[in-house]
Amino acid sequence: MTKVKICGLKEVEHIKAAVEAGADFIGLMFAPSKRRITVKQAVELTAHIPSNVKKVGVFVNEDSETIKQIAAQVGLDFIQYHGDESAEQIVAIGLPAIKAFSIRTKEDVTRAATYSIDYYLFDAPGTDFRGGSGKSFDWTLLDDVNIPLDKVILAGGLTEENVGIATMLVEPFAVDVSSGVEIDGRKDSKKIKSFVERAKGEFIL
Repeated sequence: MTKVKICGLKEVEHIKAAVEAGADFIGLMFAPSKRRITVKQAVELTAHIPSNVKKVGVFVNEDSETIKQIAAQVGLDFIQYHGDESAEQIVAIGLPAIKAFSIRTKEDVTRAATYSIDYYLFDAPGTDFRGGSGKSFDWTLLDDVNIPLDKVILAGGLTEENVGIATMLVEPFAVDVSSGVEIDGRKDSKKIKSFVERAKGEFIL
């Protein structure tokens, strides 16, 4: 069954909604974004996340020591690198890693394969900030790639309407959503629940 990551959560009610719906990963944004939170806020939010749901900290070109400090303070299970971090930098930090790659061409996917990480997050190119554009990329670019599907997290333009198709066509390990479960820029508990159900194939169209 496809795993689900809900990213950019800022409020306790939405943390609880994601957990109750069956989300497997919750993403907390520590990089420039309208969804950015402080370490203090993150600690308060993670008090409502059970140990079976993995806590992911999202960073963009952050220095290594800051990442390590925040990971320890918040109790992060994974670091998601969403900037220009090199393969060597990620290995040197030494924490469980997800690396996001903006996909425009097949070459972008090929470059991703040079990283030694836990999960590869394939996303559409961002707009004002890294990622979170709310748009999809050409999923066929992931065909015949030398990266195991059980290490692939699919992101970019996913919603409750298209996530079922995405999981069938791409067969990723997990799907990642942020703007696709929002209304007017704020997370929506009903959309979170519906997205998780459809991603996991628990909703019959």
